[in-house]
Amino acid sequence: MSDRERDLVVRAERPFNAGTPMAALAEPVVPNRLFYVRSHFDVPEIDPQAWRLSVGGAVERPLELSLAELGDLPRREVAVTLECAGNGRTRMRPTPGGTPWDLDAVSTGRFAGASLGHVLDRAGVTDAVVEILFTGADRGEVEPGRTAAFERSLPVADASDPDTILAWEMNGEPLPPDHGRPVRLVVPRWYGVASVKWLERIEAIETPFEGFYQAEDYIYIGDPVAPDRAPVTTVRVRAVIARPEDGARLPAGSVEVAGTAWSGDAAVERVEVSVDGGATWAEAELGESAGPHAAVPWRWEWSPGGAGRHEVVARAADASGAVQPLAPLWNAQGYGNNGVQRVTVEVE
Repeated sequence: MSDRERDLVVRAERPFNAGTPMAALAEPVVPNRLFYVRSHFDVPEIDPQAWRLSVGGAVERPLELSLAELGDLPRREVAVTLECAGNGRTRMRPTPGGTPWDLDAVSTGRFAGASLGHVLDRAGVTDAVVEILFTGADRGEVEPGRTAAFERSLPVADASDPDTILAWEMNGEPLPPDHGRPVRLVVPRWYGVASVKWLERIEAIETPFEGFYQAEDYIYIGDPVAPDRAPVTTVRVRAVIARPEDGARLPAGSVEVAGTAWSGDAAVERVEVSVDGGATWAEAELGESAGPHAAVPWRWEWSPGGAGRHEVVARAADASGAVQPLAPLWNAQGYGNNGVQRVTVEVE
């Protein structure tokens, strides 16, 4: 067993997909060895010295940039919580197909690189452009007889945000191969599918992109909230309980309930905890996040009224008014499930 398999919760061996242990989510930043891995194909072999980023499409000055040339641009570091859109899929009933994520396909890291906006300004995006398309070096069969590269697009406004970066560094180290070495896109507030890894091409386009991972996969089908067949975009509000673990046996006395909470649409405003199945709620204490795009740690001190089995539930609310639902919101591909987490503990 490799070190990465020992440290992570393996969900698939090939391509390698693995989650972050829940206990690690109590901290503001997850170390690289515990950061969840989401891959659609095998990791492409890329020589960082020979690598070039192509920038073209509807631009005035097409570019081809080396890693060194990107490094000459102003450095920007952003703490970002990345969450797979399928996080929590196994808690839906019936369970949709796809990678069987529990609640472990999420992590927060500090990414450093250059603002994408600097590159777009240098290329000179024309007024007719509506989206920026990103192509990764990973590709393979998406259905029998059909292959595709991993590609996603962003509206120009989101692509031009100063905190949307071309990252070559993660938590103070060069990007690990599983996380997109030599360069990946990092898009705050959006589900991780937008943060294309192993980036090799950027293209300014004048019509909305309709590739496989934008119009056929990573879309909402039958979701009670999102328009049908709309692509997944920003992250839905969620809190998770990092400790105590589900099934824990706890000594009598004071118990710390702790975790983390995040949202893509607005700042997390509060986290509430219930120990009676949601009949009553108490507000948790919010800690300091690693940055405006990073999850917020939270904690709540609990004094159980007596021995026995208890169900602990946490829910988050953000400044837009969005609140986690008490039950999963089902859809056919299993995306965007932000139903509350329920942890059962036994107090001695």
